[in-house]
Amino acid sequence: MPRLSISLLGALLGLGLATATVGQSDAKATLTTRSERCANLSHQFDEALETHATATQVTAARALQRKGNRYCAAKKQAQGIRMLANALKLLGVTPNDPVQ
Repeated sequence: MPRLSISLLGALLGLGLATATVGQSDAKATLTTRSERCANLSHQFDEALETHATATQVTAARALQRKGNRYCAAKKQAQGIRMLANALKLLGVTPNDPVQ
């Protein structure tokens, strides 16, 4: 009887580890990298600029976009993402936030 319960426990543990591994690989496939996030926010800013060109803070928003793009290019994506998000907020647009 003890051998049967140990075998059953081992099989359940193996099954649990296999499903946990599959769940982690699916989660990694949906995450975006910081570089992709920089590109997405910069693209969103360009689109928002077309529709919000009359916003009062356009000059400041463009300056933040340039800074953000420079940070992203210099491999300082976290700072670049913050700058680009702030630039969008100055235009009155909520930055798109992918599931992370």
